[in-house]
Amino acid sequence: MAALDDIEVFIAVVETMGFASAARRLRVTTAAVSKSISRLEARLGARLFQRSTRKVSLTEAGETFYAHARQAFEHATAAEDAVRQLNREPSGRLRVAAPMSFGLERLALWVPEFLARHPALQLEINLDDRTLDLIEGGYDLAIRIGRLGDSSLVARPLGELPVHLVASPEYLVDRGVPAHPHDLQAHNCLLFSYTSSGSEWKFRHDAGDGPVDVTVTGNYRVNSSMALRAAALAGTGIARIPGYQVEAQIASGQLVKLLPEWELAALAAHAVLPVRVQVPAKTRLFIEFVQEKMQARQ
Repeated sequence: MAALDDIEVFIAVVETMGFASAARRLRVTTAAVSKSISRLEARLGARLFQRSTRKVSLTEAGETFYAHARQAFEHATAAEDAVRQLNREPSGRLRVAAPMSFGLERLALWVPEFLARHPALQLEINLDDRTLDLIEGGYDLAIRIGRLGDSSLVARPLGELPVHLVASPEYLVDRGVPAHPHDLQAHNCLLFSYTSSGSEWKFRHDAGDGPVDVTVTGNYRVNSSMALRAAALAGTGIARIPGYQVEAQIASGQLVKLLPEWELAALAAHAVLPVRVQVPAKTRLFIEFVQEKMQARQ
């Protein structure tokens, strides 16, 4: 029977389409990956990959083996997790991908408590506003904010993040205060790059009027909501920003919340996971912890 570690290496090579990329994912050397695959091929008596200087591809035997190996590995991992749950103390490494601003201004505050609850866990968080590939990167889960694209990944809801429309007092003195969403078309609106709704802002009135969709324009587009906040604080324009990023600045008077009778659609937060037979205990505990914190609005 093939060793479980060799099967894990084989799956990593298939899913990352390369020995070097599999080595990065598993945090071993490329030579170790090559040795593991050679050992597996020798045990099976079949060549699993066609190798070239530019890429690797599965042979017919490799395709057959992968179809069974992936499922077998998932079941074996689930069995290990089930035993660890009996001990009620999850351990091992948990790799999480998360957006930069959410990671810095929320996760960074929560992580010490999570690690104090589960001291045997090793938590690794990669902060990046891009949508990272979970399988290629070897992540256990990713936190994604906003609309999810079509995907084979499994999504678990974490909660919702209110969104505020803000500008600095100095900008409003110079350009005036919008009284209706349509007034925004005469303003410099600051745009976030990593969203499908970038220049289309949707509003709903507290009294039930609407919805109102407004196409806005502006001279600044950036891929970081933290950079948007900095531009709004500097008086550059009006920004649409998650509430947790601007609540302190609104309270201090550095920013003004605009159109308070109109509600912007909240941003849904999800944990997305690679398809698995069973969610590992360490992953489940992290998801439940983030859900707890978001419900408490901490």
